[in-house]
Amino acid sequence: MKRRTLVFESVDEAKNITRRTVLERGAGVAAIGAASALAAVLSGPAAAAEVPARSPGNSGSPAATLPTVVAGVRIPDSELARAAVAFARRVSSATLFNHVMRTYLYGSLLFDRRGVRYDRELAFVAAVLHDLGLVKAYQTPHEPFEVDGADAARTFLRERRMPAARVEVVWDAIALHTNPGVASRKRPEIGMVCVGSGLDFTGNGIQGLPSDALTEILSVFPRAGFKQDALENILSLCRTKPMSVLMHPFAEVGRRHLSGFPVPTVEDLLLAAPFEE
Repeated sequence: MKRRTLVFESVDEAKNITRRTVLERGAGVAAIGAASALAAVLSGPAAAAEVPARSPGNSGSPAATLPTVVAGVRIPDSELARAAVAFARRVSSATLFNHVMRTYLYGSLLFDRRGVRYDRELAFVAAVLHDLGLVKAYQTPHEPFEVDGADAARTFLRERRMPAARVEVVWDAIALHTNPGVASRKRPEIGMVCVGSGLDFTGNGIQGLPSDALTEILSVFPRAGFKQDALENILSLCRTKPMSVLMHPFAEVGRRHLSGFPVPTVEDLLLAAPFEE
């Protein structure tokens, strides 16, 4: 029997298809992908690309006091690191700021325990700035939030005269932090942001953390309703810039919770391709 080919005049028209429920176990699928990425990052060699020596930055903005060490992990205290913390803290909610700090601590703990070598300041700055795309002031109408955040971080770091090659590592770390399959093949600082944020989001890799370290991290940077806050951020993206989540896991949240969510599935796009077969 010949399969019927569906052709649409526009991407938006594809939303009228009756869709099958997909990725009902999306968190499990994401965890499997993140687990593979974690294994790849921790078992693979560090990327060999050279990055120029760190820039001290030129911001005098003091950050509110942070501990110097949490769970055995040193918090970088360079001028640039302090400026990044002050910036992230100023524009983010307390819940979001605690998430980016946990991201660094989780990723650093896992990498340190496996002997992975990485640039600590570079990884810290990337982790601290990785969710700027969830801040409305830095959101564009159509770009994915990861790209919005990467662009905002790039602007911030260029203003502080960070060397261009280092800026691009931070850009990649932020743009790829929800893409473990790619992040795991890049520099360790890039993989670390992906692994740390993924652990905080899904719990994947938590078995690699000592229980006392986890307790200390959660005491210093408590979750404070992180799950609900993250869900609200995802739904906000789905409502205000729905096409930015096209072919993104966040689209499944929109389909589940928002009536008339206009973003087509991958199947919709495939069947709408203007080819007769």
